[in-house]
Amino acid sequence: MQITRASDYAVRVMIHLATVPAGAKAQRAELSRAADVPGHFLSKVLQQLVRSHLIRSQRGSGGGFVLAVPPSDVSLLDVVEAIEGPVRLNLCIEEGPSCERKTCCPAHEVWVDAQSAVVKVLAAASIASLAEKVRNCESSTYVGHDSSVRISSVPNADQAKRVYARDGH
Repeated sequence: MQITRASDYAVRVMIHLATVPAGAKAQRAELSRAADVPGHFLSKVLQQLVRSHLIRSQRGSGGGFVLAVPPSDVSLLDVVEAIEGPVRLNLCIEEGPSCERKTCCPAHEVWVDAQSAVVKVLAAASIASLAEKVRNCESSTYVGHDSSVRISSVPNADQAKRVYARDGH
């Protein structure tokens, strides 16, 4: 199983929105920049998050995006499922006659355990706890950098190489 780019972007957006001061709205351009999401892709992600009632949007002057739910009440599982639908490692895990071999398949219990573990880990990670980690990084890890370092997203390999080269690593 691989989390799609859309889910990764949605998680980044949710974490960034959780760091926005209460009462403030994040603009599309700000979300694109902070979460390192291409603008054309961001629109699709935002629409899915709005449809899932995880964020709200307001159009016009003074508009923008805000969390619709307290970040402590939103898990990574909620965000991934808003984008992907239910997490399923294998079809045989579904209830009912999803696979004719499931009653005698030696791998079935492994798939069930793996599914349970993934769901448990994603459900245990709240957007609030991840946003707090961002705040901690802002106040300690990145002190001393000559230029700002994006912390709301994981840099791609090329960006990471440039940061390490710039810092003399």
